[in-house]
Amino acid sequence: MKKRILGIDPGLATVGFGAINWQRSQGKIQDTTVQMVDFGVIRTSADDNMVQRLCILFDDLHMLMEELQPDLVAIEKLFFYRMANTIVVAQARGVLMLVLGQRKLPYVEFAPPQIKQALTNYGKADKAEVQDAVMRELDLDEIPKPDDAADALAVALTASFQL
Repeated sequence: MKKRILGIDPGLATVGFGAINWQRSQGKIQDTTVQMVDFGVIRTSADDNMVQRLCILFDDLHMLMEELQPDLVAIEKLFFYRMANTIVVAQARGVLMLVLGQRKLPYVEFAPPQIKQALTNYGKADKAEVQDAVMRELDLDEIPKPDDAADALAVALTASFQL
């Protein structure tokens, strides 16, 4: 069985994405492989108004889905820092959910502690430990940059562990 999993780290200024291919041989858990396909970010400018920024996200997310053709999308759940920041991220996340709905793509969501637990076996791991786990799991020579892209790969890997 094969699946392409797209991890998303939602935001308004920066949306991280990371795609992996997951493959398992005929029901054998020990014969599972994971390979990094692509990673990066979608950025919007603070110089643009909110409507323009959400439209950019909408268009770019559609292009991303078209390009990567995911079978499953994994999204990091909102983590509440400051109320003002949470509201704008929630608006950007709403655009993401709309795109997924229009494309009829299945998705799963994980809270930050779930992602940390899945990758490091410690739900309060720091960012460096998670990034090291991403590098190790995907057999990479260096940590993907920027951090939002590495976070998105961590979300995708968390989803792959559930398959």
